[in-house]
Amino acid sequence: MDALQSNRRQFLKLLGTTAVIGSVAPDALALPRLFPPKKTQVTILHTNDVHSRLDPFPMDGGRNAGKGGVARRMSLIERIRQEQKNVLLFDAGDLFQGTPYFNIYKGEPEVLAMNRMGYDASTIGNHDFDAGMDNMRTQFRKANFPFLIANYDFKDTAMEGQTQRYKVFTKDGVKVGVFGLGIALDGLVPKSLYEETRYLDPIEVGNNVAAILKNNEVCDYVICLSHLGFKYQGPEVSDHVLAAQSNDIDLIIGGHTHTFLEAPVSVQNQNGKPVLINQVGFAGIYLGRIDLTFERGKDAQASGQAVTVK
Repeated sequence: MDALQSNRRQFLKLLGTTAVIGSVAPDALALPRLFPPKKTQVTILHTNDVHSRLDPFPMDGGRNAGKGGVARRMSLIERIRQEQKNVLLFDAGDLFQGTPYFNIYKGEPEVLAMNRMGYDASTIGNHDFDAGMDNMRTQFRKANFPFLIANYDFKDTAMEGQTQRYKVFTKDGVKVGVFGLGIALDGLVPKSLYEETRYLDPIEVGNNVAAILKNNEVCDYVICLSHLGFKYQGPEVSDHVLAAQSNDIDLIIGGHTHTFLEAPVSVQNQNGKPVLINQVGFAGIYLGRIDLTFERGKDAQASGQAVTVK
């Protein structure tokens, strides 16, 4: 009986302490999120710079002969979904431009194909502006997935209200926060195509949104869909620069420079922690795959590879 009373007193004391903490400063004193007690795996699949390449490359003896094509990509994605319970599928921009499909249909078949493949989100690339803002709005409205972009301010344009800064996905108890960043448009895209779109500093915006995802949304893992480019010799902001100057980003899925990486590379952030960067070329030749393992008391573990679409 004494033991029961002792346990009861300890339990009531714990409840009282919790109530005090919650009433004083729930946001400031919020405890870090704990991964689910079991080991949980989430598989991230991704593409970038597909550039309207709906068909495989022709069998012409070239280095990409027979690779790619949305039908083969869909079969590969479906096979992985059958093998893995928790799968997320993303694109890092430049869906449009590069084949007659875009010249004729202005992006509709590209978006409808992504619907069929079950994309969870995409960001926006510079070539997605190539038929103008009205067309981008028309095509994006056909998508069953959100377009995430945090550093383009579309106020007073046709695209106002058509995008989101970020989205949180929950897979088997694991919260994955995803946001998008785009490249500077001035000098890269004619002003007549992007109109009054305001470009915001990707480092500042990226850090702000990542902090919201980690602290306010209490995400276990934060992913940036970036169309900034992998790395430059000059002062331009790249994925490498973003990673090095970040605090709360865990993974950058990149695009724009058509960089092919067989596996993700790691860059230390401002806190000395690793940020993974991955990019898989162009034209849907490869599908990026990153397997994340979450286990209580440990940092998320990642392994990745590029899978040929053939």
